[in-house]
Amino acid sequence: MGADARRDRLIKLLEPVAAAEGLDLEDVTITPAGKRRLLRVIVDGDGGVSLDKVADVSQMVSQTLDDSDVMGGSPYVLEVTSPGVDRPLTEPRHWRRAKGRLVKADLRDGASVEGRVLGADDDGVEISVDGSPRRCGWDELARGRVQVEFRRLDDEPDDEDGFDDDMVAGEEPPSRSPDRATEDRNDDEERAGDGDEG
Repeated sequence: MGADARRDRLIKLLEPVAAAEGLDLEDVTITPAGKRRLLRVIVDGDGGVSLDKVADVSQMVSQTLDDSDVMGGSPYVLEVTSPGVDRPLTEPRHWRRAKGRLVKADLRDGASVEGRVLGADDDGVEISVDGSPRRCGWDELARGRVQVEFRRLDDEPDDEDGFDDDMVAGEEPPSRSPDRATEDRNDDEERAGDGDEG
């Protein structure tokens, strides 16, 4: 089976698995990883994806793959993850989920617009450009990309220690890296664990 045909089969097989958890299957990639292959399944949802949700989806994906022959008999490592900040914004749902984020939008006429996403609907996206709203229809947009911001002016900490007063002592601040779960898959042995590469 060719790489494109296998990817198409995986997408068709795994889209309902993600949908059952209220998520969208954003992408599936297979890359060589030594003697094994890395199968990366990328899911996303409104409000983001929690690590618990990623773990649930990982178990369901694993079971679905076990019940099919799509990956063949060779060993592989399964990684279920949420999209990184560098994921291009190409679908209306991507723009909707980027509300409040600073983005650079490439237009089909070759121009580009940079500003903060105010909202998105069936007709297009509204972006605040230099404080003024600008409407871009879906037919105008080629793609967009979230811009990395190290600190926004309205995100100043409450006090000098840099932490919100509501944060519990010892609690980790919210992660800026994608949540992910990995599972090493082999016909002879099964070993599962959370991956935290980064």
